Amino acid sequence: MATYEEIYGKRVDVLDADPTLNSSYEGQVWYNSTTGSLKSVVAATAWSSTTALPAGKYYGSGAGEQNSTLVFAGLSSAPTLDTSSSEYNGSGWITEGSINTGRRSTGGTGTATAALCVGGFPDPLGNKTEEYDGSSWTETGNVPRQGHGMGVFGIQTAAYACGGGTSGNTTTVDVYNGSTWTSGTALSTARFAAQGAGTTSAGLIFGGAPDFSAGSSATESWDGSSWTSLANMNTGRTDFAGGGTQTAALGWAGRQTGPTDSVKTEQWNGTSWTEVANYPTGTNAPQGSSGPATSTAATSAGGAAPGPVSTSNEFNQSINTITPGAWASGTSYPAAFQGGIGFGTATAGVGAGGTPESTFNLKTFEYDGSSWTAGNDMARASGSPYTSSYSSGSGTQTAGWAAGGGYPTPNALTENYDGTNWTASAAMPANRRGGNCSGPQTAGLFFGGFQPPQVNTTYEYDGEGWTTGGTMGTARSNAGGSHVNASQTAGLAFTGNSPSQTANVEEYNGTAWSEVNNYPTSLSYVGYAGTQTDAIGFMGYTSPGPSFVTTFGYDGTSWSTRPNASTGRLNYHNNFGTASAAVVFGGEAAPGNTSATEEFTGATESVAAKTLTTS
Repeated sequence: MATYEEIYGKRVDVLDADPTLNSSYEGQVWYNSTTGSLKSVVAATAWSSTTALPAGKYYGSGAGEQNSTLVFAGLSSAPTLDTSSSEYNGSGWITEGSINTGRRSTGGTGTATAALCVGGFPDPLGNKTEEYDGSSWTETGNVPRQGHGMGVFGIQTAAYACGGGTSGNTTTVDVYNGSTWTSGTALSTARFAAQGAGTTSAGLIFGGAPDFSAGSSATESWDGSSWTSLANMNTGRTDFAGGGTQTAALGWAGRQTGPTDSVKTEQWNGTSWTEVANYPTGTNAPQGSSGPATSTAATSAGGAAPGPVSTSNEFNQSINTITPGAWASGTSYPAAFQGGIGFGTATAGVGAGGTPESTFNLKTFEYDGSSWTAGNDMARASGSPYTSSYSSGSGTQTAGWAAGGGYPTPNALTENYDGTNWTASAAMPANRRGGNCSGPQTAGLFFGGFQPPQVNTTYEYDGEGWTTGGTMGTARSNAGGSHVNASQTAGLAFTGNSPSQTANVEEYNGTAWSEVNNYPTSLSYVGYAGTQTDAIGFMGYTSPGPSFVTTFGYDGTSWSTRPNASTGRLNYHNNFGTASAAVVFGGEAAPGNTSATEEFTGATESVAAKTLTTS
């Protein structure tokens, strides 16, 4: 009998404690002599929810791979045709260029930066072809027939469009060379709304409807010259999603028979189909990563259940357990308030100041990730004008700082926090409220604010005094920014009142501000956390309302969606933390102020060991 080492090339380790796990332990078996257990790390298949699409859609197409997925075309709601494109970057969705001709039941393939959209409905749009270059769509040569529900495989410049039609299933195949279409070898099985995988010399077509009432399970491969029938899928389906290669493909969801939606996911290994983890809900007409995907990783978005949905899910066959990002309720702040200060981390944060002034203006509370503890009052004097309202702060729980504020008259007050006491420091060069502090106590920035009116000045703080920095391109107050800068050379400012809401984003390099890609929405009073290259913005307000619950992440180049918060806050909420662990508390949540606290946790991956048994 062969030994474990002979079969897997690894010996069974004997350890007195479980090792620190990583990908190298996949398939490794070890005996924990302390617990007397035999353990290993094994791969599992699972779907997990991720950040939703900006809006629901179905009967569209997809291209790309799991962490770079493009979805386009389709229906936003029947009979409204959708022209939008959205790209998934592994964390959230970015709105991209619109296709030129809105249509649904299209075929798609390629990558997120080189995609192909083929055919569609209604006629006479069924012969349209468009190519995507990463920012915009361009119409190219028409397919030589009207058709929707075509299964497509290949790349943008070399693709096959198979089956589909105008009134039912067909065996027709058309071949694209990057500019024009020609007729190809007919399929062995007529089908409609099938899925494709692979290349023009090693392709795969599977599923689809032999008629409009029942899904097909037929599978056939293309070797560059002929079609060969292969093993059937376990569950016949149409209007589903899928992709991969000729020997490693994945198909999921869709419609089985009549109105019955499927949750089945099937994995193809080049010989047979195997049912793996079910899709989270029965859904037809989703769209997802159907380009150079694999059978072990995919992204799926939208679909109809029965109307358009915006949900998005990731499929993984991996040793990692993936926990999606989410907002969750935290312990309420000791009182309902707005316009205070927040700085620190999600497990070592500080909240201070704010209004209502009569009971709350100078109070300080520290947060340990689960509860708030009262600290010493701020150093500035109480009374009118309200000195601590609409101030700003930054730094850590043991080395923080705060500047500006005041209502109705702005002030230039500055003070430092050492984890116990506040101490007055040198005043800013000018009075400001509603500006932004970022960076540590000894290398901070204060930018923007309201004097009145809004200003574009920047001041640099070294913990004792101030110097003037670069001028912003957009004067603004009540903007989002970056809390956790390591120095004064990496600032971030986005949105705000200018005096109306703006989507403008700027980065600071220690000398000058430069404009970069805009925030997805023009807002003010946006919550914020993170650094110049890894930040999130959340909630916010646009006149005349309503409050927002949306969250967007910034990677130093572009913005993409994150999970929504639970409680919309109109303005003056307070926040601290990083892009993967942030806290928001207080603020105005009509009617009146709130004490509610919410915590954001980014998506995480972890490796867990399995105990081996004889059962």
